[in-house]
Amino acid sequence: MTDQIELHWATQADHATLADVMYDAVRNGPSRYSEAQRAAWVPERRSGDVWDERLARQHVIQARDTEGETLGFMSLDAEGYIDFAYIRPAAQGSGLFRRMFDAIEQKARDKGEQRLWVHASLMAQPAFARMGFTVVEQQVVHIGEQSFERAEMEKVLA
Repeated sequence: MTDQIELHWATQADHATLADVMYDAVRNGPSRYSEAQRAAWVPERRSGDVWDERLARQHVIQARDTEGETLGFMSLDAEGYIDFAYIRPAAQGSGLFRRMFDAIEQKARDKGEQRLWVHASLMAQPAFARMGFTVVEQQVVHIGEQSFERAEMEKVLA
């Protein structure tokens, strides 16, 4: 499947589609979080100025199939922080995560970053571990009345 996927750097015109991917991944994909946790994490599709401004300051790689549907995206913010990493349920397990990560890692190296780091959900931790990340700290964060386990993970770039 990944040989039929093209990677593109997102522009502001893509922000609404990226919001759809995030919503689909969290609310409809497999998860180790409860329905209540998923609803608290992403109660609705992201939109508006805050969403646009957050994405605009980052390098965002998106993966599209041959028909132009966006299947996933990953972003690189300041200081090597990977802010977003989402893949639509139908494309999970296809190797897409690795392809997007490789583009993000190369962008970080081009920028002279010394490390990449992420706050990885329970679902994302195994994928980041396969990319060479290690757990720095296990964390619990709260959104509303819900608590979420996650891990701060890092990969030192040589």
